[in-house]
Amino acid sequence: MKINIFRLTLVVLLLSSVLVKAQNKTVLFTVNDDPVYTSEFKRVYNKNLELVKDDSQKDIDNYLDLFVKYKLKIAEAKSLGLDKKPSYLREFGNYKNQLAKNYLNDNKVTGQLIEEAYTRMQTEVDANHILVRIDENASPKDSVLAFQEIQKLRDRVIKEGFEAVKKDIHNGRTLFAEELGYFTAFKMVYPFENAAFNTSVGEWSQPFRTQFGYHVVLVKDKRVNRGDVTVAHIMLTDNKLEQTAEERINEIYKRVKQGEDFSALAKQFSDDKSSSSKGGKLNAFSAGQLSSKTFEEQAFGLEKVNDVTKPFKSEFGYHIIKLLEKNGIKSFKELEPELKNKIKRDSRSKVINDKRIEGLMKKYNVSTNSDLTPFVSILNDDFFASNWKIPSSFKGEELLLKIGDKELSQMDFANFLVKSQRRRQAKISLNKLVDDNYKVFVESNLKTYQEKNLENENEEYAQIVNEYRDGLLLFDLMETEIWNAAKKDTVAVKEYYLLNKQKYFYDVRVDAVVGSSAKKSVIKRVAKLLDNNKTIEVIKNGLNSDTKINVSFIVDVLDINHQALPEGLSKKTGVSKIFKHNDAYTVVKINEILPQTPKTFEEAKGSVISDFQEQKEKDWLEGLSEKFKVKINKAALQQVKEELK
Repeated sequence: MKINIFRLTLVVLLLSSVLVKAQNKTVLFTVNDDPVYTSEFKRVYNKNLELVKDDSQKDIDNYLDLFVKYKLKIAEAKSLGLDKKPSYLREFGNYKNQLAKNYLNDNKVTGQLIEEAYTRMQTEVDANHILVRIDENASPKDSVLAFQEIQKLRDRVIKEGFEAVKKDIHNGRTLFAEELGYFTAFKMVYPFENAAFNTSVGEWSQPFRTQFGYHVVLVKDKRVNRGDVTVAHIMLTDNKLEQTAEERINEIYKRVKQGEDFSALAKQFSDDKSSSSKGGKLNAFSAGQLSSKTFEEQAFGLEKVNDVTKPFKSEFGYHIIKLLEKNGIKSFKELEPELKNKIKRDSRSKVINDKRIEGLMKKYNVSTNSDLTPFVSILNDDFFASNWKIPSSFKGEELLLKIGDKELSQMDFANFLVKSQRRRQAKISLNKLVDDNYKVFVESNLKTYQEKNLENENEEYAQIVNEYRDGLLLFDLMETEIWNAAKKDTVAVKEYYLLNKQKYFYDVRVDAVVGSSAKKSVIKRVAKLLDNNKTIEVIKNGLNSDTKINVSFIVDVLDINHQALPEGLSKKTGVSKIFKHNDAYTVVKINEILPQTPKTFEEAKGSVISDFQEQKEKDWLEGLSEKFKVKINKAALQQVKEELK
């Protein structure tokens, strides 16, 4: 009975496997008899579902229409030979090589390094170090001498102290003694980071080597990483207003110190359009994340929530910052993707590479017992002068290395040695020379073999490569057929503008003075003064002082939908009623109303070109539908709809 149940289970599993494979090969539609499978359509649909904002595109029939048009464009690109262009092949090859890096390494080792890095990111280390500079490819003799020198300096610095040794030895060329300040994970090369984090506070490390030479490091202090901050800011840039940005920011700062709402002032006056509508609030950031060091220092300098900086200038303008929140390091789950990318670019990558090679040796059943003595016998000192050639007597026909189904002969390695002369290696024994180069030869061929077979070995990688392959073709096609058309055919663009002039116009604008205050009584006085044609200077002198700002103004030509103009404002000249707007009281004096006016071709050119391209693409797609025959498999489509429900 047990045997029968086992057989039945096995049959069910085999049938399930066959059905899955059959579904993956079900044709959804063809473009000139080239098949497009249901598996690809479902994968792309599900992948993009959350990104689609237009609900109509979530409808399967509508999405299929878009997908068919996409495939029509790809078919056209291939018919034009765009997939054979050298520039396309070069860019696609570069991308493919870059993408492959994400799929070629040992994920277990990467995971361990990610966990280690996250743990270290909780801490900042304050350290000094001493370095004996030496070339990475220095001879064994020079390496020994450098190691002996760093040992002596370690003994000296423990006895004499850092400052005394620094004064005596630091020359900035071969010997360095430096104060490094605080740093955390990823700020130093990995061997240095290891030494710093594994050394106790107040202790000097044992000597260790990096690509720069031999070091010893003194750990002066370790502290908890300060994490990230969330702040709001008001930013002003110089423009055509009567006051300078510096004068205006100082006015606004006084209003903040008077107790006015920071968020309301940001909504009224901040020139940072991405944050002003949110009361100046920015996304949380950590040290080193922003492009302005000045801004970061001011933000991290705030201690308590709701503390506000004095006005200061950065590369982008004048600011006031308010602290909203201070947080520690993000959770491991949040930081994991970022840490993974950093590790691949960091010197930790050598650890990953070593494990990768070890795994590939096992995966492809590669033997390391190759006889290398023939190569020692044919090499000589000409190699170190880049003059060595393979002796004519060397046949090199014997099998040297086998990786999967790829066989490499002795001559392959001999040719590799010829090319490796360009690196001008330091003079070493011929046995070591052969061993070192053979290691590089094996690693290089292992990686090449894995990369060439990656599309067959990794389905996810194959899918992404195919998507990029088509995407790159599509970009080239659109650039050739649509985007460049507007640049070349200026006559057609102008004709399009003349036929559609009614679409391009300036909306209603007002030449206005906008007064804003936290107090209704103040804005009432402002309204009366404006009605009596008092100048802005007179009004400010009467209502503001050096210690207190009661009212601020914007004087400009504003779009009727400008953030400073209250909703419900009458479009007529004169002084408006008082509005409660942006958490403050506002009055507007309209000097002139600039009505809706048509745009000239030059003024509307950007929009005209965009609309022209859209129309041209629509007409072009109709032509492609006639050029390529599309046949939908209705039964397969119905099955897809049921599965995607």
